Amino acid sequence: MIEYLPLVGFVFFGLFSPGPNVILITASGARFGFQRTIPHILGVALGVGVIAAVTGLGIGALITAQPALGVVLKIIASLWILWMAYNLWRADPAARKQTDTPFTFIEAILFQWVNPKVWAVALSATAYVAMFGPVQQAMTLAGTFSTINLGVCTFWAVAGSLLSYLLTNAAAWRIFMRIMALALVGFSVLLFL
Repeated sequence: MIEYLPLVGFVFFGLFSPGPNVILITASGARFGFQRTIPHILGVALGVGVIAAVTGLGIGALITAQPALGVVLKIIASLWILWMAYNLWRADPAARKQTDTPFTFIEAILFQWVNPKVWAVALSATAYVAMFGPVQQAMTLAGTFSTINLGVCTFWAVAGSLLSYLLTNAAAWRIFMRIMALALVGFSVLLFL
């Protein structure tokens, strides 16, 4: 078990630090509360596990070996992240309970396929399991990523839901949502630097 501690530490810090999932989960916790964010949390946890598994099976090496594929992934990711930022920016605090909906389980899983931060952490994490065969790499990475990210996403969703107690008026909500939107735009720009 002790040989897995470096992997666990790397994955924890890689997933806990701000990125699209952290921003979206925190915003969802604040907008919809913890309970309505649970499908989003579970979808992210499963989705990152799948990405980590396919990386261990060699898909990550293919992306690294084909720079054009990496550029296409960045463009798709950037467009999707900008779309989410646009929706956060224009979110109406008064209508958030009637018309807004949180990410579904499936949407959260699918987002991981274009989440560049998850791919980057998964690609880097393969160095910690290089001594294993592909199947054991995939299983180790999937289990580590899903388990850790379940805790990380739960933390950020709870933080967001607690933050909602400070957002007591429409102006405060609008400022919070626009800060989250700008954070997503900033992350989208960083993809190309």
